[in-house]
Amino acid sequence: MNNLKLTLPKGKIIEASRGVRSRDLLEELGVPEERALAASLNGAKIDLTTSIRESGDFHIITIGTEEGLDILRHSAAHAMAQAVMRLFDEVEFAIGPTIEDGFYYDFDLPHQLSTDDFDAIETEIQRIIARDLPVERIEMSKAQAREFLQSQNAKFKLELLEEVDETKEKISFYRQGDFTDWCRGPQIDRTGKLKVIKLLNVAGAYWRGDERRPMLQRIYGTAFFTDKELRKYLHLREEAKKRDHRKLGGELDLFSLHDTSPGSPFWHHNGLIILKELRKYVDEVLFDHSYIEISTPQILKANIWKISGHWDHYKDNMFFTKMDEDEFGLKPMNCPGAMTVYKTSLHSFREFPIRMCEWGIVHRHEKKGMMSGLTRVRSFLQDDAHIFCLPEQMVDEIKDMIYLIKIIYEKLGFIEVEIELSTRPPDSIGADQMWMDAEGALKLTLNLLKLNYHISPGEGAFYGPKIDFHIKDALKRLWQCATIQLDMAMPERFNLEYVGTDNARHRPVLLHRTILGSMERFVGLLIEHYAGKFPTWLSPVQAVVLPISTERFGDYGREVQRKLRSHRIRAEIDMRDESLNRRIREAQLKQIPYMLVVGEREVEAGAVSVRRRDKADVGAMEVGEFVGKIKDEIEKRVFELGVGR
Repeated sequence: MNNLKLTLPKGKIIEASRGVRSRDLLEELGVPEERALAASLNGAKIDLTTSIRESGDFHIITIGTEEGLDILRHSAAHAMAQAVMRLFDEVEFAIGPTIEDGFYYDFDLPHQLSTDDFDAIETEIQRIIARDLPVERIEMSKAQAREFLQSQNAKFKLELLEEVDETKEKISFYRQGDFTDWCRGPQIDRTGKLKVIKLLNVAGAYWRGDERRPMLQRIYGTAFFTDKELRKYLHLREEAKKRDHRKLGGELDLFSLHDTSPGSPFWHHNGLIILKELRKYVDEVLFDHSYIEISTPQILKANIWKISGHWDHYKDNMFFTKMDEDEFGLKPMNCPGAMTVYKTSLHSFREFPIRMCEWGIVHRHEKKGMMSGLTRVRSFLQDDAHIFCLPEQMVDEIKDMIYLIKIIYEKLGFIEVEIELSTRPPDSIGADQMWMDAEGALKLTLNLLKLNYHISPGEGAFYGPKIDFHIKDALKRLWQCATIQLDMAMPERFNLEYVGTDNARHRPVLLHRTILGSMERFVGLLIEHYAGKFPTWLSPVQAVVLPISTERFGDYGREVQRKLRSHRIRAEIDMRDESLNRRIREAQLKQIPYMLVVGEREVEAGAVSVRRRDKADVGAMEVGEFVGKIKDEIEKRVFELGVGR
């Protein structure tokens, strides 16, 4: 009897007949059938009805798990597409993947979809769930799939089919009742296992993200296991709308976006203060770690991009122009500039490590439909660094970078960080051994520091593997910001050298890193994380003086403002002929940390009456005492408001 051995998550091994289906093992594994959604075999997700033909690591994917939620949402996208097909004529389907917090499906149809259609679509989805339709996987050859899609007039899917190599991947369709869709799977085995589905919004989307291709209609939705989970999600979604950096950026006068330069923010005075304060803080930390700063041109000859590999691997994301008959490229990354600076002199092993930082503006050709506020732009300032070191210094340098990332994130209020190690992508440069050594060094460092991380196969940069740091904001959303990339290819391509202890020439190891990453994106993240309530050291206006009567106490108010500003405290005075309560309320809406009310008692005592933006009334305080307390809060970069605590 040719039995398989399946290893369960806790190490237990069970035997099963070759060809058994996951569904047949549920009773033995003690998993109720109604909780089972799919299975995992050797890391690959499979349907409950798929025949198992090899031994290996195995587990059932159930309700209440992240794996299960992704599969549930994938199946929800099919149910939504089936409902749309039933309700509207001449529907053509494009793609319907899962995304971070739900799913979407793109349609081409004469009817102009709107949120007014959602009730009818959701009602039809509930009918599909109630019928508990069996979901069947059908595998086809490429020729059979082409014939089937042609019968559906599915021109979008036919285009995708021509790119499939059937020798490398199976072509599968899923059928549920009167609906059949091309899909890799897995899918749940019955529509009755779908639980809570909610449609969210509708938008236009170019086919394959190309503005030269047809505009499709995209419905976004989400799915959960319980109503409670959906209610929590919708609450966070509403909170996210209130915190939207595009909305708050205008209300707080931080930045604006204009068609005169799509994807390139216009920074206003208030926003620029935040950028400068962040940069000042990072510069202080880097100084303590012996970084040197450089600045390189934004536009470089095409030849240097050919040497670096960007020409072959990143050209579609770059902007090019001609000058004096030569082709130039706006830099999408700062690396070639740093390589050029390094090569201006011959270095000795005694100089290493050389930690070279650069606040460089880079440009990337993001597609028009992909740009979004500050989080996806075409030009941005990056806190870049390139560290040149000896092979034996490599692990210590990576440790130092991780330490820098930790202390800077904690100062900004980010405690929860998830770490991702991305390995060699299919489109890459450099020898196999270089990649093996580089990936090994990153793994070794993470293991030595006993850090939890997950591996993303094939997601590294084209020139090297990388460690990415994803920070969790106040709404528990993840943002990828810091990155450490280990590059052994670029030193070879640029012929970088140093003189070693043996007096011979050797190649240095190159580490690329950012901590905040795109400053535009990071400020967008901060706006939403703080809901516009920046800590005092980052606030564009740190205190506002509010004379009870501008006529009687305005002069004293100006004197208080001058004293604050003489200590580099960003203080304003509100002399408008409005009621005190209204001016206090407007200062709170502007998220100014401190309001200093001055009237007759304050004039007589040389004091100010201190209020915080959280509506806490601190009380009277001598001007000098307040100055000392707020200066201490600013200089220590305290996360929360400290005066009066």
